[in-house]
Amino acid sequence: MTAVRPTHRPDGGAPHPPRLRPPAHRVSPRAIAHWALEAALLWGLGLGLAWGVAAWIDGAGWTGVPGWLETRVWSLPALTGVVGLLMVAVAPVWRYRVHRWEVSADVVYTRTGWFSREWLLIPVSRIQTVDTRQGWIERLLALATIKINTASHTGSSEVSGLPVAVATRLAEDLAHRAHDLRDDAT
Repeated sequence: MTAVRPTHRPDGGAPHPPRLRPPAHRVSPRAIAHWALEAALLWGLGLGLAWGVAAWIDGAGWTGVPGWLETRVWSLPALTGVVGLLMVAVAPVWRYRVHRWEVSADVVYTRTGWFSREWLLIPVSRIQTVDTRQGWIERLLALATIKINTASHTGSSEVSGLPVAVATRLAEDLAHRAHDLRDDAT
């Protein structure tokens, strides 16, 4: 990975801040289905709970419920359903467009985030462990997640939505390279 240097302004003023290019690789397109299924399960549970609360308040005939709430009690499941539908339809595609990763000779580079973006560069020499995991939805879609751990919590990173073969190969490669670099340092 090449170093990022500030660019100088032609008028001799202060240099522009450096700009990071996006990492080279996207996660698997199947990650969209993975994130959509996770969101659908979570928001489906929320919709069921909202529906149950609304039915309980509506059917209980409580005298302590304010009048404005009594007339709008079914707004809760409707609002939960609309927000849930947006989160299932829009959020996974948005996440796919943003999440990227790249591994060079000496650094692991990831970009995550929706509203606030986080670029993380992890020196391979600082890697302590590389873990691969698969949840049940990931297994159905032949995906995996790798977690790269360093001694610093803020230096650790995770790349989800990788094809199983890529995640396995990447984890093995990073573990071997980190081990070789630590052996060279001693």
